[in-house]
Amino acid sequence: MDNPKILITFALCFCLLVLASASSSSNYVGNENNNYPPLKNRKIISPNHHSTHKLLTKESYVVIFDAGSTGSRVHVYRFNQQLDLLHIGNDLELFVKTKPGLSAYAEDPEAAAESLVPLLEEAENVVPQELHPKTPLKVGATAGLRQLKGDASERILEAVREMLNNRSTLKVEADAVTVLSGNQEGAYQWVTINYLLGNLGKHYSKTVAVVDLGGGSVQMAYAVSEEDAANAPNAPEGVESYITQMYLKGIKYYLYVHSYLRYGLLAARAEVLKVSQSSENPCILAGFDGYYTYGGVEYKAQGSESGASFSKCRNAVRKALKVNETCDYESCTFGGIWSGGGGAGENNFFVASFFYEVADEAGFVDPDAASAKVRPSDFAKAAKIACETEYKDAKSTFPRFKDADTPYMCLDLVYQYTLLVDGFGIKPSEEITLVKQIMYEDSLVEAAWPLGSAIEAVSSLPKFEKLMYFI
Repeated sequence: MDNPKILITFALCFCLLVLASASSSSNYVGNENNNYPPLKNRKIISPNHHSTHKLLTKESYVVIFDAGSTGSRVHVYRFNQQLDLLHIGNDLELFVKTKPGLSAYAEDPEAAAESLVPLLEEAENVVPQELHPKTPLKVGATAGLRQLKGDASERILEAVREMLNNRSTLKVEADAVTVLSGNQEGAYQWVTINYLLGNLGKHYSKTVAVVDLGGGSVQMAYAVSEEDAANAPNAPEGVESYITQMYLKGIKYYLYVHSYLRYGLLAARAEVLKVSQSSENPCILAGFDGYYTYGGVEYKAQGSESGASFSKCRNAVRKALKVNETCDYESCTFGGIWSGGGGAGENNFFVASFFYEVADEAGFVDPDAASAKVRPSDFAKAAKIACETEYKDAKSTFPRFKDADTPYMCLDLVYQYTLLVDGFGIKPSEEITLVKQIMYEDSLVEAAWPLGSAIEAVSSLPKFEKLMYFI
């Protein structure tokens, strides 16, 4: 055995025999106290295997564009496989916005598409390059585009599709750019708020009701019992079904959802101005004489010499809301629309978007707070002061109101009070939550429908269980 080659060969054979013996005597890897599964039941992959990154990537990004009536926004979310939000830098989402909205480009679809490019670039910068091809991108247009005449809406959507196909490296499916139905918008908003509050997966009675006041439309959504859903009336012709079924974190929910087009705050101003029988409107501040433009149409907005009137403005708003419209059901909201019947899912109201903005302008919530507990009567109290204020004194009385909103501050506050009380049947003294952001773990997240849309999008990815879907 003096030959070195023979010695090396012998040593190698001995090592192989020892390794084979160790492998056959134990099916476990690690020390005697571990509980790892047997080797024969585990998939062993070389560190250089091309699938290693897939195994290590336990997260997914989603990019959602909210093309609203007042502006466009992009939200980027990052989820783990349990559908929990993960940080993107210091925050739990990227949120960037721009003005005006797509509907402002009705005559120039290409300019509409170009307005989204800066938002797209921001979104693509935070998504890891290697995940771009697997990251869903969706564009949801809301009431602003729903109200455009002719083919203007579709021309804008087509221009956006073409821009994304040419410029984006993210995953853009054929149906990625759409006008959301009112029910989709309402359902997604309900999902967003209840997700951030940690209510999904719980009994429907533990969820909250949501009213979302946009610029062009207002949505109401809350969960009802299976029995109440089964007894829901058929919606009138041309109206979306009152009940939407959703499967969320192991629970089937029955949502009452309805969207009221033309009753978002900006659209409602036009509706209220239209019902006035004279050039002077009881909702416009004394001393203002001008025009309000919405949807390309001008409406005379002139204050009365005697001043605006809370009670007369309230009558005008009730008329615009069609509160006394014939109701074919046991209970209605306004315009003859079924209310959903109430129940445990409607016991706790979260109201969002313009509700918070107007309350901020009126000065009865902290502008730096993410949410606030208020009562509808707070809107009425502020409205009475606003309606007694002359236009020339408005900025000193309500310094937070934007210049463009100042002539309509009586109208806006009366409208929101009347919508909550006469429209949705909330008692003036009932406590509700105004919300613009919700604390999730250690960060604030926008309380907006895109998160609900993102949850649906990520749930449809192959590596995720079907944690959410519409039925």
